[in-house]
Amino acid sequence: MPIDRPSRRHILQAALGSGAFFLLPHLARAQGAGDSQPFSFDWLRDMARDLAARPHVPAEIADPEILDQVDYDHHNQVRFRPDRSLWQGQGNISPVQAFFPGMYFRNPVRIHTVKDGVATEVPFSLDLFDIPEGNPARQLTRTRGFAGFRVQDAKTEIDWMAFLGASYWRTSGYSGQFGLSARGLAIDTAIPVGPEEFPLFTQFWLEPAENGDLTAYALLDSPRATGAYRIESRRGDGVSQDITATVFLRDAVERLGIAPLTSMFWFGKNTPHVSPDWRPEVHDSDGLEILAGNGERIWRPLNNPPGTMVNSFAAPSVKGFGLMQRERDFAQYQDDGVFYDRRASAWVTPQGDWGDGAVVLSELRTDDEIHDNIVAFWQPAGPTAKGQQHDFAYRLDWVRDNPAVSAIAHFTATRLGAGGIPGQPRPKGVVKVVCDFAGPNLKGLGRDDGLSLSVSTEQARVSNSAVYPVVGTDTWRALFDLDFADAGASPIDLRAYVDHGGTAMTETLILQLFPSQLRTLLARTP
Repeated sequence: MPIDRPSRRHILQAALGSGAFFLLPHLARAQGAGDSQPFSFDWLRDMARDLAARPHVPAEIADPEILDQVDYDHHNQVRFRPDRSLWQGQGNISPVQAFFPGMYFRNPVRIHTVKDGVATEVPFSLDLFDIPEGNPARQLTRTRGFAGFRVQDAKTEIDWMAFLGASYWRTSGYSGQFGLSARGLAIDTAIPVGPEEFPLFTQFWLEPAENGDLTAYALLDSPRATGAYRIESRRGDGVSQDITATVFLRDAVERLGIAPLTSMFWFGKNTPHVSPDWRPEVHDSDGLEILAGNGERIWRPLNNPPGTMVNSFAAPSVKGFGLMQRERDFAQYQDDGVFYDRRASAWVTPQGDWGDGAVVLSELRTDDEIHDNIVAFWQPAGPTAKGQQHDFAYRLDWVRDNPAVSAIAHFTATRLGAGGIPGQPRPKGVVKVVCDFAGPNLKGLGRDDGLSLSVSTEQARVSNSAVYPVVGTDTWRALFDLDFADAGASPIDLRAYVDHGGTAMTETLILQLFPSQLRTLLARTP
């Protein structure tokens, strides 16, 4: 009988519930084990610098034939023993449990504790885990590393953060629901030639705080980069992290991604025609938001494109960007298993001036919710070169709403349908674009106060635009017809905002539409 191969998301359900890390078969270099030794971030930075001066040496994968047997089912049977958790029962300090290696977690990750400036390694041992009789995991005797680690609440013992796979990590955000991921560095994501390189966090140094906060120091390694990271995590209305990092390049990189975020978008209000699923929407994030250096706010609804798409948004001295989940109504998802309405938004706030560069958005085609197909990051301007050093710091907030509050109206929904006027013959090759928006700056305004929609595009024709308040709500609506009959196959890029006497009343909406998908949408019209 056929055997279904588990997806990445299914593999991680046993550890953290639904969601996904991007797990890759690259190898990491493991340093030699030793006794306790002095530790500081400067020492870690020096280690990363010295490592970058030498050729990349992949870590040895111990017992590979045994790891191959620790598949999804066998890995799911292995449990970390709660009484062996780091800092278990020590007041409000967050306990930490290591993840067991296996078929999908092959790279050895070494974990150290830090106290009073001294680091002590936590050696791998089968005694830390409950492993059933007959499970091949019992034979894993030569490995010197774990797969990663999870951080728990001291009182509830519920996970609130985890590092697992490459340089990925996630938090439970504001709601206790895991969703999108962050990672340390992106290298050559979706470039036309050559594969993407996924740097690994090969070692961690964990320093807990008495109030439950945790600082994780990490060593990053890959064929073309090394790095030293300090990730200071604390909980409040969500999870906030102050991240300081130094990256050293072993070689030039075509596309260097700083503060990368990874998420999933299958379909939403703007793309119901790309999926046969019964639910109204399925996504961890529904848009990319950017706060530009000049104060302009940009909202770009995410797509599930026909093929891989990469868009760059020039944003010198960017003030912030993030992958956001704006739709919070359960009725718009109807999923009481994974609760997409509770998924956190992740917002990056640069510390200091990052200078010239762009926010890059990569979108991949997907036909299911188990695949992370969205990546967003900051790319500094200019070419990279061997020997370069990149220092950066930022705050990462895992929250319900954007912490960079503004009175300007924001877009809440974008919908597509057949163009034209109800009751009259529908024109061929025309869709109607409907954009809802809301904000405190609209208070007191009405239908006759002269709000208008400004739309610009070079690939299609815009007509029949209108702006008005939605009766009985605090929401406004802007809509227009888009004639794409002569657009060809290339994507249609639009830029729009609502104007009131020369003042922008909304953030800037950027849409990218695909003629092939628009034709599919119109083909559903009776």
